[in-house]
Amino acid sequence: MTMSRGQAGADGGEPEEAAGAGAEAVTAAPDAGAGAADTAAPADPAPGPPASAPPAFAPDSLVLNRKLPLWYQVSQSLRASILGRPQGSPARLPTEEQLAAHYGVSVLTMRQALKELETEGLISRHRRRGTFIEPRARRVSPVRLLGSVDAIVAQQSGEATTVLDHGTVPVPGDLAEFFPRRAEVACFRRLRRDGGSDEPTNWAENAVLPEIAARIDVADLERWPMTKVLRDVVGVRISRITDTVEARLADPVTAELLQVPLLSPILHYTGVTYDEDGQVVDVARIRYRGDRFAFSVTVEAH
Repeated sequence: MTMSRGQAGADGGEPEEAAGAGAEAVTAAPDAGAGAADTAAPADPAPGPPASAPPAFAPDSLVLNRKLPLWYQVSQSLRASILGRPQGSPARLPTEEQLAAHYGVSVLTMRQALKELETEGLISRHRRRGTFIEPRARRVSPVRLLGSVDAIVAQQSGEATTVLDHGTVPVPGDLAEFFPRRAEVACFRRLRRDGGSDEPTNWAENAVLPEIAARIDVADLERWPMTKVLRDVVGVRISRITDTVEARLADPVTAELLQVPLLSPILHYTGVTYDEDGQVVDVARIRYRGDRFAFSVTVEAH
């Protein structure tokens, strides 16, 4: 992503704030209610990290969409940066003013975004000390595309799976190119949860040739990924799988199933499975929570 710095200050008509205004987590003013004697004393220096403090966490850049609430976009971007941070990243966040300048929004908008993350428990804010990433804020689990069917099977294994529904449906318009001269396909919808926390992590929708689907035991789909069932149980001789990964916003169905806010970022994976005759036997569409996964691709030289 590239950062749009030219948008600083143009924040949907919100009033800009003077730097250092207000007592808040990272730029607190002296305590209100001080005695008269305090007014004669030299003013305290502006609070901030000491000279010996470790470097602050560097969030990703963001190109703002003026059609969506700015605080929401900023909070989601910073949330993804926190959850996807590399091992050993600094725990301290920049000040509100620095973050506002980084994202090109007002301090008021930045404060609202930070409040959202504090409510989620991802950050903690301490007067005069600053804002910090909570140690328990989990990092994302990588989804690796390693170039083999076994890698895909291994990636999708180890999660608790529930078959939501299955049956025959008309070929969806966006899948018509994969199923020419077909009027119907079998559709299987499954929800996967983290084995430890029981938190939903992704949901899958598979469109399968009806004659192949007739040989699938639904109970097997709660034990193994579709790719393994097709290859090892049904006996499909898979020649290749074509993968496409793209960023999307959560639609109402995805938001409800994955328990994420509507329009929050998700990773949308499409896997097209071909048999040895070059026929498409399965099209998998998997929606991954954007705060739990990142895609990593390994290309072998030999």
